[in-house]
Amino acid sequence: MRPLPTALLFLSSVVAAFAAEKPRFRITVQLDWIAEPEHGGFYQAQARGYFRDEGLDVTLIPGGPGAFVMPSVATGKADIGQADSTNTLLQQAEGLPVVQFAAVFQDDPSGILVNAGSGVRNFADLDGKTVIARPEWAFLKFLQKKYALHLNIVPQNFSVAAFLGNKEALQQGYFIAEPYHIVHAGGKMPRFLSTWDAGFRAYAVLVTNLRFTREHPAELRAFTRAYIHGWRDYLEGDPTPAHQALKKANENNTDEFMMFSRRMIIDEKLVTGRDASGGPAQIGRLDPARYATQIAQLEDLGILAKGKVTVGSAMTTGFLP
Repeated sequence: MRPLPTALLFLSSVVAAFAAEKPRFRITVQLDWIAEPEHGGFYQAQARGYFRDEGLDVTLIPGGPGAFVMPSVATGKADIGQADSTNTLLQQAEGLPVVQFAAVFQDDPSGILVNAGSGVRNFADLDGKTVIARPEWAFLKFLQKKYALHLNIVPQNFSVAAFLGNKEALQQGYFIAEPYHIVHAGGKMPRFLSTWDAGFRAYAVLVTNLRFTREHPAELRAFTRAYIHGWRDYLEGDPTPAHQALKKANENNTDEFMMFSRRMIIDEKLVTGRDASGGPAQIGRLDPARYATQIAQLEDLGILAKGKVTVGSAMTTGFLP
């Protein structure tokens, strides 16, 4: 039998290699907000190839005020979504077939921004004040009950203009981003009354559809490994790959803003955790005991019907490394 020509041997080896290569599994992630450094771990994992190395083809979809994360995940339009544990618990109580499976931030960075010149120094000082915020924000009800406060709530429009024009203004904000926009617009660095300092320890979380957990557990574990790797690399290594990708996803991301936001995440240990157990090994972790506390708090406020959600139905640690 005559040997095959060299060119044919090369071609046949290339064809065999392509045939042997397994197609990457596609996963769609719906983010909660427009692409910013608060999503740095996702974009670092994408840019550095950590998802690809796990055999995944991941699409990141930026969000915004009308992102509709939970309906997208519940209906399978997105496989994974970013949300906060509080609102997820409330929607799980309504029957949405989703589960919380990893942390984005160990504490939800939402809180109350206070002007540098304001007389408000602590939560008790909020009594009788006007707060620009989402009226349905559970943290406000928690504060009113814990500190016996009377608050006047004005719905927010995701702008810091009203905050800048009034030194006594109080506004719901995200610890990572709004302080930069306030300073950049000519204001002074605001103080921040955080949810965690009041004992309201909600997470920023990743959620997925229950059907997805049943049908694709290996792929979900692979995603979580790459995602955690991305966050650690973004925080400890060179953030340039993520920042370049974030610029492409959102042209408003300046180098100054992204470095400021990354520093806020690092300094406040939002990803790694501020508790004694905090550190790189804590990235992505969820604590069932904290869920038990939060469920009890929401039930006590009358926001969550007693017994509608349990720790076991709300979250799982089964897909964490």
